[in-house]
Amino acid sequence: MKIKIKKLHEDAVIPVKGSDYAAGYDLYAINDEVIYPHNTTKVSTGLAIEIPEGYFGGVFARSGLASKKGLRPANCVGVIDSDYRGEIIVLLHNDTDTYQLVNKGDRIAQLVIMPYLSVEFEEAENLNDTERGDGGFGSTGK
Repeated sequence: MKIKIKKLHEDAVIPVKGSDYAAGYDLYAINDEVIYPHNTTKVSTGLAIEIPEGYFGGVFARSGLASKKGLRPANCVGVIDSDYRGEIIVLLHNDTDTYQLVNKGDRIAQLVIMPYLSVEFEEAENLNDTERGDGGFGSTGK
């Protein structure tokens, strides 16, 4: 699948995969940023993308950034809808007690292009019974 991507800034880096079988494409910061303890900062990528209808872009954490610097997307998984044409901006949250630096050119998140199903919700008085029923958190014993 080919997806159009536009550089909005001269320092923007087209996303690349870390390995042949990686699902995610690394997103890069175009500016230096300081992310203060327990705060969230908008980090620019300088890119806009044209995702095909029926797909969305999931913005996921990079495990290395999370484990080494305590930085993750603030919304845990960002969603880029197929009709969005603005800049991809990653909301990075600092879970540590010290400030963290993001440098221009650092990999800050990963983008995964995924299909989704469009549904219509139909209000109902009753739902079909299942063995689990309304058992919630921890109810399956697993």
